[in-house]
This record gives sequence, C-alpha cells and structure tokens, in this order.
Amino acid sequence: MSDLQDLWKKISENESKSLLKKHLTKERYEAAKDKKTSLGGTLADCIRSGCKHLNSGVGVYACDPEGYEVFSDLLDAVIKDYHKVPEVKHPKPSFGDMDNLGFGDLDPSGEMIVSTRVRVGRSHSGFPFPPCATKEQRVEMEKITVEALNTLEGELKGKYTSLGSMTKEEEKQLVEDHFLFKDDDPMLRDAGGYNDWPTGRGIFFSADKKFLVWINEEDHLRFISMQKGGNLAEVYKRLVKAIHALEKKLTFAKTDRHGYLTFCPTNLGTTMRASVHIKVPNLAKDMEKFNGLCAKLNLQPRGIHGEHTESVGGVYDISNKRRLGLSEFEAITEMRKGIEEIIKAEKAAA
Repeated sequence: MSDLQDLWKKISENESKSLLKKHLTKERYEAAKDKKTSLGGTLADCIRSGCKHLNSGVGVYACDPEGYEVFSDLLDAVIKDYHKVPEVKHPKPSFGDMDNLGFGDLDPSGEMIVSTRVRVGRSHSGFPFPPCATKEQRVEMEKITVEALNTLEGELKGKYTSLGSMTKEEEKQLVEDHFLFKDDDPMLRDAGGYNDWPTGRGIFFSADKKFLVWINEEDHLRFISMQKGGNLAEVYKRLVKAIHALEKKLTFAKTDRHGYLTFCPTNLGTTMRASVHIKVPNLAKDMEKFNGLCAKLNLQPRGIHGEHTESVGGVYDISNKRRLGLSEFEAITEMRKGIEEIIKAEKAAA
C-alpha cells in the first residue's frame, strides 16, 4: 500500500477533531490524490503530519507555494474554517502611517508588560516548503538571505550565525533567551519541518538583539522585532523598516487571494503575530473567563514558551489571532486595542 493510501486509511478510519479530518472528504481525497505541483509537492506532503497525529488541531500544511492552488479544494476549506472567513481573499499590504500610528507604549508604567514582539513569516518565491525542499535548496535559500541581510544598515545591521556552527552552550543560551528555534515539535517533524537539520538554518540578529531573522525554521524566513517593555510603536516601526529593506533584495511568495504564503495555512495574509508577555495573575485565576475575554477580542493566549505551554508566574504570551482578510495596520490595531482591554480588565480584577 502506498504512503498516501496508508495516511488516508489512518485519518478516514479513526477519530480526530482536526480540521484535516473535518475537511478531507472521500470526494476531496479522490480528486487530489494524483495531483502534483511543478515543484513536486503531493497531497501526502500536505496531510502527513495530521494523519500521524490525530490530536492535531489543524493537521494540514502546504507542500510548497503552488500547493495552495493545486490542492485548493482542501486548503481553502481549512483556511475558511480556521480564519473564520466566508471566502479566501486578502487586501493589499498596508502598514499605516509610520509618522502617525496613533499608539505608542501600551504600558508606560512598566508594571504589566514584560516584553513586546511583532513577527512575520515570509517564503522565497520559487522554492518548496520543508517537506519538498532538498538540502541544496535550503543551502541556496540561506545563501541569498544572508546576502540580503548583510546589506542592512543602522539599527538593523547585525550578524548571522548558522545553526551548524554554534556550540551547544551558545544554542542553549539563545533558546533560553527566546531568540532561537528548536527541533522538538513532533507534529512539525512529521510534516518534514526538520528534514536535513541543521543544514541551511541559522539566526541573524542586530547588535542590540532587537531585530532577528530565523532562516529555514518552520518557514523559509521569520522576521522578528522585539524589546523589553510595552512600546509597541517602536517594535512595529522597526519591523516594517526591515520588511521594506529586505523586499528590495528578495522576492517573496504571495497571491492576491492569500496574501503572503507560508508553510502553515493558519499563517497567511499578513502572517503577522504581534504579542506581549504580560502579567495577568488576577485574570488567570479564572481561566475560562480569561480565555473567553481573549476570544471576544480576537486574541490568542499562550504560555510564555509558545503554543501548548503553561504560564510561568501569571505571565502569558497574548497575540492577535486574525491574520487573513485584514491589513497589517488593522491587525496591529486589533492587537493593541485588545491588550488595552486586557490591561483594564486585569486592573479591575485586582
């Protein structure tokens, strides 16, 4: 029995609450099973992780940028369901007026917000995503990215270190400081996310470590702007400056329907995740109520070590949930207004 048939047998014959199980009907499976993208991507590459991990929430990845169209029957259904949109469409990028954003520091007293971070994912046009990428393609993506990063100036200027050249001590310290990615997610591993690890992977950061770029982690590229405290405007402006500078040197995969394309269909459109590490010990006493408030504000709470982790000392990582169907400025505004509401609610609960 082929790999794809085995995967189909597992997902179709077992219980799962994933979006893959919900939307990969027999009809969709039959229609897609023999299709292939020009980069070699198949349906098996898209569904492997979700079939092996029946406890997945989503369970679907795109094999490559072209996969979003070749396997659109399945992927569109998942995208609409996850992003709560009636159709897959996205406006042109719009970052707002950098001289007049209308916000600054969300926590001027410094009592509640420990740190602020805004990141986006980007994919190189013409290159496959992790399950289909070869070792040579990873090395090529690393090379062209590092060449572009080396042209950055001012506060963005920095240095690149490949994962393969790091000592274990350096790696451990960077992970503990929330700067570096790891290869410890079994769902991502089975999606092909860690193939050829650590080849072609590494991290770039500016001298003050307020701007970082991850190369070939889950996505080809992650641009991250971060700093201590709650000054969202400074963090956002730095990121936008970097995006504009790197767009002049690199070509990113995007479509009119999806916006910017990344490996995971949960992260399309703006691909922007704006978050704060914030102390909310009072709200955290009633997690059901806290989660309900976050949902109402289109926010996503996580433990400080990322998705599926616990809070430490009443500190949560809270970010915007919606990334598709709205502009970058609208996404950052939604997050900002939501965090302002969370701060008010935390103070009222004291």
